[in-house]
Amino acid sequence: MTTTTRTKRAATGSLTGLALGDALGFPTEFNDVPSILAKCGPWRGMELPRPAIVTDDTQMTLALGRALRTAADRGPLGPDRLERPLREEFVAWYRSPDNNRAPGHTCLVACGLLADPQRPWQQAGQVHSKGCGANMRVAPLGLVPGLGDEQRAGAAQMQAALTHGHPTALAASDLTAHAVRLLAQGAEPTGLVGLLRSYAYDNRRRYHSRWLGDLWTLAGDDTPEDFIGRGWDECLDVLERLAHAVRTVSPETDPCLATGGGWIAEEALATGLLCFLQFVDEPVTALRRAACTSGDSDSIACLAGAFAGAHHGADAWPAEWADRVEYRSDLLALGTLWDA
Repeated sequence: MTTTTRTKRAATGSLTGLALGDALGFPTEFNDVPSILAKCGPWRGMELPRPAIVTDDTQMTLALGRALRTAADRGPLGPDRLERPLREEFVAWYRSPDNNRAPGHTCLVACGLLADPQRPWQQAGQVHSKGCGANMRVAPLGLVPGLGDEQRAGAAQMQAALTHGHPTALAASDLTAHAVRLLAQGAEPTGLVGLLRSYAYDNRRRYHSRWLGDLWTLAGDDTPEDFIGRGWDECLDVLERLAHAVRTVSPETDPCLATGGGWIAEEALATGLLCFLQFVDEPVTALRRAACTSGDSDSIACLAGAFAGAHHGADAWPAEWADRVEYRSDLLALGTLWDA
């Protein structure tokens, strides 16, 4: 971790931004833009709700974060060391009375199956689902210090596959964690899309068998490389759309029209990034733009917040907002640990 990353407290900023975006987008999810404007007024003036309640996006981000903390306490991160705490955290979320925030169907089905300790986790993940639940929670893997590239990529894909086994869900989660990591380390946002495209090309035929096991055999592809390649190709397609949108789309236009509604993993990544990149120097405005969209507003906004917070650090967010978002103490505990 660089001195710059520690000084700006990228982990605290990213986790806080994720939760703030989630809370801001929660009341607008499932609404079209005219309905949101009628309810909230001009989008540039949207205020954080009172109370600032989050969704399963933040809850599952914290579940992943706690699992990573537990695994790290036991030694170097590997698939065997991560699987048990991750499964336990996901099942605990599934059974929690606070799991009442319109969670995704795929996450519910998969976590219910994970509750059977005898079931291999690969058989719990829904191999034909690439919903955004795979990557709306992956930001911690871009923030945990001391991981190698193989550890970060493998763990990002594995945590996705526990619920969403489609190769595009895996690739989009890997890309999301990589984007958070790049921004936390000080990468220039103007070059971010190019860096992500290069990463996708470099990894297009790389199947992380140590982390994923025989997952690929459940999808009907001829080889593991064919399986994962499908996912990277879809991500490359949406990154091309994103590159065009960054140059041409007005910030006043619903970003979902350019890069998708965010209900699926690769579109959540692209549309969250588009909102961030349109307002690199205005992180709160980026959250407001993301929350005023016709798509999966809470997930788009939580990803935009994760990117903006990783780039700017903890000072990106107004204290009056940050101090009252739900799960603030849990977010701070993980952020402080990883910023240290």
